[in-house]
Amino acid sequence: MTYTYYADVRCLDNAVLFQEKIKLLSPYRQQKIALLRHQKDKNRSLAAGLLLDHALAVYGIQERSAEYEIGEWGKPALKYHPQICFSLSHSGDYAICTIGDKPLGNDIEQVKEGRLKVADRFFAKEELDWLYDTEDPSEKTHRMFRLWTMKESFIKATGRGMSLSLQDFAVHMEESGRARVRHTFDAKYYHMREYDEIDGYCTAVCCQESGDMAYSMIPVELY
Repeated sequence: MTYTYYADVRCLDNAVLFQEKIKLLSPYRQQKIALLRHQKDKNRSLAAGLLLDHALAVYGIQERSAEYEIGEWGKPALKYHPQICFSLSHSGDYAICTIGDKPLGNDIEQVKEGRLKVADRFFAKEELDWLYDTEDPSEKTHRMFRLWTMKESFIKATGRGMSLSLQDFAVHMEESGRARVRHTFDAKYYHMREYDEIDGYCTAVCCQESGDMAYSMIPVELY
């Protein structure tokens, strides 16, 4: 089973709480947070780490004692628990963590106007055809972020990161509203799911060869 947890990071604006919570994480994650310049970025990264700690508790593991190894294309994994796959993402006031037993990826993005030029540059033709098949400017923007989160989650699920070109695959939107990925990357099937629990954000999870995902995201309080 694959689960996705989410949290509002704004409570970490409290400096005392921030210092209390960062001590719960591994040196690896503490170093990643320390290298960030802006406090908002630190808060989001800390929240993602805390969600991973929460998710690992189901397996009897504390994040602070976990050891990581970095894949060929930069994706971190748990060194002594290869059967546990995870993905972290954050944007705006929220962070998410997805965990399961198959290769997976996730992405969350705060929906903002004025980003369509990004789609024009990086999206596949069939994605652009669906994106612009509406006259409503707000719907265009929403579709753009839906596609972006799904493409990003697929890239993360493959473990290839940005070495996989955004134009080497396409998110195909079916008439039912469901999405699937057309690709020639490998012979595997990638299952896609979108979530709409957080207003003003698009969230997507992609999992390799498994449709067994929790229907809803699970909220976690960080304080």
